Amino acid sequence: MRIHITGASGLGCSTLARGLAIRLASQCFDTDDFYWHPSDPPFTRKRRPEERLALMKEVFLPRPDWILAGSLLGWGDPLVSWFSHVVFLTLPPARRLAQLRRRERLRYGDAILPGGPRAEAHQAFMDYAMGYDFPDFTGRTRIKHELWLEEMPCPVIRLDASAPPAALVETAIAALDQTVGAA
Repeated sequence: MRIHITGASGLGCSTLARGLAIRLASQCFDTDDFYWHPSDPPFTRKRRPEERLALMKEVFLPRPDWILAGSLLGWGDPLVSWFSHVVFLTLPPARRLAQLRRRERLRYGDAILPGGPRAEAHQAFMDYAMGYDFPDFTGRTRIKHELWLEEMPCPVIRLDASAPPAALVETAIAALDQTVGAA
C-alpha cells in the first residue's frame, strides 16, 4: 500500500503515519521533510516544487509500500497516481487549533512566547493554520482539500482525528482492510 495521510495542520497526520508504519511494517515520510530545506531554525527555506518531487522519487516513491503524511496541495499532483489510498483527517477547528498550540509549545517552549526568538514565526504559522477553515483564505483550506479529494483515483478514507493515537491507528487499519477487501 502507498498511503497518503492529509488534513489541516495539527490533526496528527504524522503521528498516524508513524503508528500505521509500525503496524504495517512500512516506512513513513513527511511532506515537510521534502518541502523545506533543513535549516536552523526549521521551516524557513522552501525547496522548489520540482526539487521536492525529484527528492521524493529518489527517496521513496518507487518502493512497493510507504506512508506519506502532510499536505501536497498546490504542488504534489504528480504524486497522486502513486497513491493506493488517501486518509483524510478532520477535527472541529477549535479542538484542532488547541492541539496545534499544544504541539508548538512542546516543540519550541518559551521561544514562541511574546518577545521570544520564534514568537513572530509562531504567530505567522498560527495565523496560517487558522485560515484553513475560511473559504476565502488564500492558503490551504478545507474547501481546497475537499475539491482535491474529489479528484482522487483511489479510495479516500475519512477519519475523525479526535480519538487517541492508538485507537486512530486501529480505526485506520480497519478502514484500509475494508477498502482492500472491496477491491
